Amino acid sequence: MRRTFFFILIVALLGGCSLAPTYTRPEAPVPASWPASSGPQADKTKQAAADVPWKEFIVDEKLQKVIGLALSNNRDLRVAALNVQRTQALYRIQRAELLPSVNAGAVFSKERVPGILSGSGQPKTTELYNVNVGISQWEIDLFGRIRNLSDAALEQFFAVEQARASAQIALVAEVANVYLALAADRENLKLAQSTLETQQETYEMIRRRAEVGASSDLDLRQAQTRADAARVDIARYTSQVALDENALRLLVGSPVPPELLPDALDDVAAPRDFTPGLPSEVLQRRPDILQAEAQLRAAHANIGAARAAFFPRIALTTSIGTTSDQLSGLFTSGSETWSFIPQIVMPIFDARTWAAYDVTKVDREIALAQYEKAIQAGFREVADTLAQRETLGDQLRAQQSLVEASEVGYRLSDARFTRGIDSYLRVLDAQRSLYSAQQGLIVVRLARLANLVTLYKVLGGGAL
Repeated sequence: MRRTFFFILIVALLGGCSLAPTYTRPEAPVPASWPASSGPQADKTKQAAADVPWKEFIVDEKLQKVIGLALSNNRDLRVAALNVQRTQALYRIQRAELLPSVNAGAVFSKERVPGILSGSGQPKTTELYNVNVGISQWEIDLFGRIRNLSDAALEQFFAVEQARASAQIALVAEVANVYLALAADRENLKLAQSTLETQQETYEMIRRRAEVGASSDLDLRQAQTRADAARVDIARYTSQVALDENALRLLVGSPVPPELLPDALDDVAAPRDFTPGLPSEVLQRRPDILQAEAQLRAAHANIGAARAAFFPRIALTTSIGTTSDQLSGLFTSGSETWSFIPQIVMPIFDARTWAAYDVTKVDREIALAQYEKAIQAGFREVADTLAQRETLGDQLRAQQSLVEASEVGYRLSDARFTRGIDSYLRVLDAQRSLYSAQQGLIVVRLARLANLVTLYKVLGGGAL
């Protein structure tokens, strides 16, 4: 018996050999630096975006509360978290295959033997009692098949965990962007309402001038046209504000308290800004890329499991117990029983094994391509965001200057029209230019704030 258990121990210690190919992180198929820009490529004095919690990036208190509600109630994020729990349980199931399954059992049987079979010519009733503890069909992982399958399951768990982090990052950014869009559309609505009031005042003034012959009917119709155009904008922005509120409500997963909603972009504190850092640092921190790399490692482990299928499998069934024809004799001396049944299966030819091995090699190549594609996509997202950031500052300054110039032009045109020097057409053009410039300023301010949010997202921030 001692020799038997010693044999089991030796075989078990020999297990754990892995036939999986050695994993080496592939070279990133992107340049070592971002496209040339006027901004710094890296600033060692600042934290990386991935190390900054979203509450430190989003400094507006109202927006912080809205994002907090979304992280608690959003159904997509909830599903992502549940998928993590599910994958963790699947890994535990696969990991358990490395350990023997120990079962205890008790059996009672009673059998009547007819006289013609009893040997004595008389019918006989027999009873049998059995109690045992044993291991059933425990595969000794000599070539690492089960261990590689366990490693693959673990990498899939890591991948799903990174998918949950990606979902959180996307949610934080999307809530922030919809919140900012709502602020911009509400500001556009106020601007349209203010413009309508001005246009109505102008219409009434021209109507009075037309009654005394100081203005033409054409001037009156043009004033009415501008007032109607403002009404169209009010209706359009009213609808857009409702759509923004609906989108925000869906993202949050519950109604948003009205006191947390912004009235204009000026009401929202600008988020923090970040330097991009080097691609080799940024791209290794993004959850979507870490997810793709975990799937690549899982593919390597599956190759090891497929290779192990070409080698013998050793399984062990063993038990120890006691048997007696009387219940009282189960634990008396001499009633002990044991069994030791090792089994080895030697594969000779199975076309399915070769096909399965080929599948794992193709899966690895697919995972490699997906990993490289994730890196390239991440590089482009950061590069695009940086390219936009380089020009948004200039656009904002130019647009502010345009608004100021348009305001001066409108005041001068209105004064000349009041004195009868110019026609109302010049005033109308000046009003249109000012209104368009003000709308453009809102668009640029929104784009600048959204760019900060997007940069934080593509740099891997928002998971903390």
